[in-house]
Amino acid sequence: MRNDTEPRKNWFDAGGSAYAQFRPEYPAGLSTFLAGVSPARELAVDVGCGNGQLTRQLAPYFDSVLGLDSSEDQIANAQAEDKVRYLCAPAERLPLADNTASLITAAQAAHWFDLPTFYAEARRIAVENAVIALISYGILRLEPDDLQERFIDFYRNEIGHYWPPERKLVDTGYAGISFPFDERAAPEMEIYRAWELGDFLGYLSTWSAVRYVNDAGREDILTAFVRDISELWGDPTKKRPVSWPINMRLGTI
Repeated sequence: MRNDTEPRKNWFDAGGSAYAQFRPEYPAGLSTFLAGVSPARELAVDVGCGNGQLTRQLAPYFDSVLGLDSSEDQIANAQAEDKVRYLCAPAERLPLADNTASLITAAQAAHWFDLPTFYAEARRIAVENAVIALISYGILRLEPDDLQERFIDFYRNEIGHYWPPERKLVDTGYAGISFPFDERAAPEMEIYRAWELGDFLGYLSTWSAVRYVNDAGREDILTAFVRDISELWGDPTKKRPVSWPINMRLGTI
């Protein structure tokens, strides 16, 4: 039986357009901080840029910003911005000349890279004392507690084994990866949003684990979660606080 508050669309049928619509924007303070530690402002390169959420935010601070992603779908859905250019290219083969980039970022993307090859490319394109930042945001926090408890059960137990192994790197804030640079401290930051139920479910539709659940023919897991979370949420238009801690490995090349 369908609960009357359950959304009637298929929230878990997502592509690059869903990323552009539902992935949370980074706080303005992140790009301000990154520009402040960059040794120069000629060129910033955002690798694994997706639809350009961080890429666009860097634009006011640099003469030029280049967003790179291996997915044509993501690049097709990237939003235009003055001084920003997008190219489809892998992290392991960056289409830039040597010694050109002052800032190299990878936001919610480095866990998909062949890191030794990416690091070699980063060193090649970096100017002297360029800054590299691997940025991720952790498990979201919902309020109140009953929503969070149901979400955590879904995340860890119901779809947990559908996550690719790389997801563990995100959950730990990249703490366990090799980072062969002169590491620097980064400030504590978080992403904060006030979302309706549809925003929250749209965000979940962008998860790789959710796509794998669909591919495995286990839509029942998703249907049950939508039913339960809808009942707990109540009015689907009610905005509820959602937050993510930002983690960063920051270094000088």
